[in-house]
Amino acid sequence: MNDLTTSMDDVDRRILNALQRDSSHTNAELAELVHVSAPTCLRRVKQLTEAGILARQVAIVSPEKVGARLTAIVEISLDVQAAERMAEFEALAALEAAVLQCYRVAPGPDFVLIVQLADMPAYHALAHRLFAAHANVRNVKTYFSTFRSKFETHIAV
Repeated sequence: MNDLTTSMDDVDRRILNALQRDSSHTNAELAELVHVSAPTCLRRVKQLTEAGILARQVAIVSPEKVGARLTAIVEISLDVQAAERMAEFEALAALEAAVLQCYRVAPGPDFVLIVQLADMPAYHALAHRLFAAHANVRNVKTYFSTFRSKFETHIAV
């Protein structure tokens, strides 16, 4: 399977869907769930991983249970949008543990960040480090989540 993304079959899709629901299954359990033999399942998971389709397997933590109760969606506009300046900001954002996601977007702001923090003082500290102290940040607009009605990591395959 050189180009697995174009040659995925129903078995690959069943494996991906099962792993997206719960990646803690043993190979034998996963094989039973998707109705293939354990060796076939192991080989397919390995191929999906090598192809980069399965990027990683993680546990999803409930933010409120670990004291990260504040979710912020932050729009960032830079003064200079040269490639190296955009990459510089992305590198700074990547160093911040509270920044869960960073997207370059168009049109509108240059970046949208999804940030998870303990509280407003933690947001202010992040804002100072990442936005105020960064000379190339022109504008910051932050939205604070008051209620999360949906959070999903499953991608339909």
